Amino acid sequence: MANTVLVGAQWGDEGKGKIIDFLMEEADIVVRSQGGDNAGHTIVCGKRKYILHLIPSGILRHSKVCVIGNGVVIDPVALVEEIQALQVHGVKVENNLLISELAHLVLPYHRVLDERLETLRGNSRIGTTRRGIGPAYSDKVARIGLRMCDLVSPKTFTEKLAERIRENNMALRHLKAEPLDCKKVLEAYQAAAEVLRPFVCNTVVFLHDAILRKKRLLFEGAQGTYLDLDHGTYPFVTSSNTTAGGACTGSGIPPQEIDHVIGVVKAYTTRVGSGPFPTENKELGHFFHKMGREFGVTTGRPRRCGWFDAVAAGYASMVNGIDKLAITNLDGLDTIATIQVCVGYQLEGCMLRTPPAMVSDMERCEPVYKEVPGWQCSTACARTYGDLPERARKYIELISELTGANPTFVSVGANREQTIRI
Repeated sequence: MANTVLVGAQWGDEGKGKIIDFLMEEADIVVRSQGGDNAGHTIVCGKRKYILHLIPSGILRHSKVCVIGNGVVIDPVALVEEIQALQVHGVKVENNLLISELAHLVLPYHRVLDERLETLRGNSRIGTTRRGIGPAYSDKVARIGLRMCDLVSPKTFTEKLAERIRENNMALRHLKAEPLDCKKVLEAYQAAAEVLRPFVCNTVVFLHDAILRKKRLLFEGAQGTYLDLDHGTYPFVTSSNTTAGGACTGSGIPPQEIDHVIGVVKAYTTRVGSGPFPTENKELGHFFHKMGREFGVTTGRPRRCGWFDAVAAGYASMVNGIDKLAITNLDGLDTIATIQVCVGYQLEGCMLRTPPAMVSDMERCEPVYKEVPGWQCSTACARTYGDLPERARKYIELISELTGANPTFVSVGANREQTIRI
């Protein structure tokens, strides 16, 4: 496998963790390059389910090296808890986890600010996870953030933290939130620093050296294209670049070293939180929720569900340079007689083939559907492309045609063996 970026081509929750886990067989190193613990990947190994938020999915394979890049914002306490939870289940991280010294920190005041500001938005709230991700990125852009290199330097961290808490407590009081106790925060983060110090290094040098040694890199995207800060449904987006370009800026790897971009889509569409969603269908959502599907990994919130949106997925293919497609949750459509596929948006008498820039316009778009017959039989036992029903294969081929990307993987269930390579 060449150096590959894997991205979500919808609003996140596309099943990227499962595809990453499958691809790890052929990779040497997996890199996380953006986001924070507001994202989550679910991996099912045998009878055990692992939910990962900050650590790359490759950690479940002992021979692989996992890198948390400079573009990620890290809550050190949450990361330590994640490491300890893995260790309880016998997953060792001591020799195969590296953390960029340049990665910024999520601190307690970020979480409180996130919660208070989201609450104050009322009906205009964005739908954040309230884990402090946005305020942490804001501090990064404002050049007042603290980084992993600060955390593992006790004197520097103590001084900088005291200053930042003093400044942020003024804002917290203004927002009628309880001010933070600097001593308690310092103790908790110093304890986390002791656990994390052995993992912190210059990951840019490590990755460039790995490329020279012909190691195969897999870049693990978090969230999805339409949560990208620049290209998503702004302002209902996350605070980082979730598209393929973010893999370069968030890791220090130049674009010419990327060989392929794999886009992951569900066989239908979902999103969590507020924002426009042209193909949303409440009946379809109820259908999936009743099956026990489509609840957020990080928040537990029921996801909003809708039919496959080829307008959104096709534009995502353009923005990311997707050349390979992984289609997940095909089995979710097994019992549906007639499947709808959105092939255009109708807005004020005009047919749109790409999403409009303004959220207010996207909210007024009416989806134009193409109806296709369902296969109405289980795909869960299919292990080759030929095992799939003919109508399921035709549906996959239609998605490929509409998005302009070649289908390479199809998932028909949560387990590793339920991933088909086409």
